[in-house]
Amino acid sequence: MTILDGLSADGLYTGRGDGPDGPVLLRYHRGTLSDVTCREVPTMRDLLEREDAAEWLAAAEGREIDVPDSLLAPCDLQAVKACGVTFARSMLERVIEERAAGDPAKAEAIRARVGDLVGGRLRDLVPGSEAAAEVKAALQAEGLWSQYLEVGIGPDAEVFSKCPPMAAVGTGADIGLHPISTWNNPEPEIVLAVASDGTIKGAALGNDVNLRDVEGRSALLLGKAKDNNASAAIGPMIRLFDDGYTLDDVRRAEVRLRVEGPEGYVLEGRSSMSEISRDPADLVAQALGPHHQYPDGMMLYCGTLFAPVEDRDVPGQGFTHKIGDMVTIEAEGLGRLVNRVRLSTECAPWTFGAAALMRNLAGRGLL
Repeated sequence: MTILDGLSADGLYTGRGDGPDGPVLLRYHRGTLSDVTCREVPTMRDLLEREDAAEWLAAAEGREIDVPDSLLAPCDLQAVKACGVTFARSMLERVIEERAAGDPAKAEAIRARVGDLVGGRLRDLVPGSEAAAEVKAALQAEGLWSQYLEVGIGPDAEVFSKCPPMAAVGTGADIGLHPISTWNNPEPEIVLAVASDGTIKGAALGNDVNLRDVEGRSALLLGKAKDNNASAAIGPMIRLFDDGYTLDDVRRAEVRLRVEGPEGYVLEGRSSMSEISRDPADLVAQALGPHHQYPDGMMLYCGTLFAPVEDRDVPGQGFTHKIGDMVTIEAEGLGRLVNRVRLSTECAPWTFGAAALMRNLAGRGLL
């Protein structure tokens, strides 16, 4: 088994790896992994900004290389953004976190009450619609309105910064949990690769690591809950859109999750993009446009349906990670993203940023 297992033989993929002198731009196509780094396209940002990105990548001269044990995240100068509360089921879990104030012991009773009151009323709602406004009014009358329901069924999506450019980790790397958290989980997602003009160029897999207790205490702690060392994983590579794979394939994607604990525990789940409340193209439009430009493009996590509620240890306290968990996220055509869970303070520190990349490329004669 290699880190490229699960990639389609006829797909066109691009990613980044560690070369002997610095980061390299990779292509995987027809069973061959190649280094295509060149002065014309020295970064992933430069590739995705090309109107003919797929055509250029398919035709580029490359040096065939062996498949490594790990890859860098397949993005470099792009902003890394994320959308939350894009599925009804996970939206209810955010409401429960808020009502429980980050205490998993209180979550089960709140989950039962919230599910009875609103569970079946939200599934087919179109965010921002007249029907959604009516449900909002009904929930307010019940004293059950929440900021999470506002972004879940209101007109405006939640869009936040997951991590700075260059801070995401790739497949085979450790992912990090802030050491203050005792209630947390993986979030298996599709991540869109978006050029500066808003064109969606392709897709990858992502793990939007989530600290449920931290965000549950206050939504104003979202930055602390989401953006920590090694807390954003993307990979294994970006599949570029072409005649064989398009945004419609993303809309139909089934994202599968498997967590294997050091004590033999196994958790399996899925996130079906067909159940998303907001279309991926709408999420991009809400993040990037006349109101906000990203001159180097962006990677956009689309949110997840998955919200684990089964107990791992203590009855009534649900799931939380243990150090050493192996997390595998996969989807047909996008391969497999695999990461081991550690504390953020114990993961390799992030030291190679945008300035270091520019100096490295200049030193190699690529700028």
